[in-house]
Amino acid sequence: MEDEPHNSSGLPAFTLTGLPGLGTSQHWMFLLLGAFYFISIVGNALILFIIKEEQSLHQPMYYFLSLLSVNDLGVSLSTLPTVLATFCFHLKQISFNSCMAQMFFIHLFSFMESGILLFMSFDRYVAICNPLRYATILTDVHVFQMGLSVIIRSFCLVFPMPFLLKRLPFCKANVLAHSYCLHPDLIRLPCGDTTINSMYGLFIVISAFGVDSLLILLSYVLILRSVLAIASREERLKTLNTCVSHLCAVLIFYVPMLSVSMVHRFAKEAPEYVHQFMSLVYLFVPPMLNPIIYSIKTKEIRRRIHKLLLRSRF
Repeated sequence: MEDEPHNSSGLPAFTLTGLPGLGTSQHWMFLLLGAFYFISIVGNALILFIIKEEQSLHQPMYYFLSLLSVNDLGVSLSTLPTVLATFCFHLKQISFNSCMAQMFFIHLFSFMESGILLFMSFDRYVAICNPLRYATILTDVHVFQMGLSVIIRSFCLVFPMPFLLKRLPFCKANVLAHSYCLHPDLIRLPCGDTTINSMYGLFIVISAFGVDSLLILLSYVLILRSVLAIASREERLKTLNTCVSHLCAVLIFYVPMLSVSMVHRFAKEAPEYVHQFMSLVYLFVPPMLNPIIYSIKTKEIRRRIHKLLLRSRF
């Protein structure tokens, strides 16, 4: 087989793929993904608008929700160009630098989402376990610093990844398994030794997702211990109800993410559609479901949406 043609800079181009077996029906898949994009972008933009306009929502819990919505918009917009090109316009070539940029932003927003969910669990812990100090612990300045720390940590973790890939030789057909660029997919393509890339990928997954998930679990153990100390069953349920939205957001993020990681590392011989499906769930489901969950479970957001819907009728 001849080497894959390189561009003028000497860097290889990559070939994106749609879903195997769909053939000429790929555009129907884009209609489904387009619906996911629409719900995600409109839903998260609506959450941001409501939090901005509703004075009663100007508090730490909803500031973190705003960060989550901005991050989910980032995830959706990071994948949109190549998904649109692949499924709608059948343009499957992507340059090396464009692929590296997309990979950078997809993983940047993934790590940021993990950090935001961690700080949201800390918010619930303080609100339930130490309510008298809530206003002094989670000030606007502290919330800003926490958000900034999430961005800086994520940037520092993801920044080396494109450079570690750029140093490797690509000398075969560089066909990606998805319609977007993911690090686990890219490191299987080079001809050279990818041990450093694999080890670094594992390191950042453990140091970010692993640590964050353990701290989230710890916060809920402490929350549960505090809730069980409440005498009234009705009060216990009312207190736990304030955590339901966040718990759902944690589950719909970590379960697909861990599944994708496990499939790529330990089920490499699994059918291609399994890898495709898990990656689609990982990137499309959390940004779509988060605004729906918070709209249903948050009374103030639900009330404002009702007002907007009633206003649009008249």
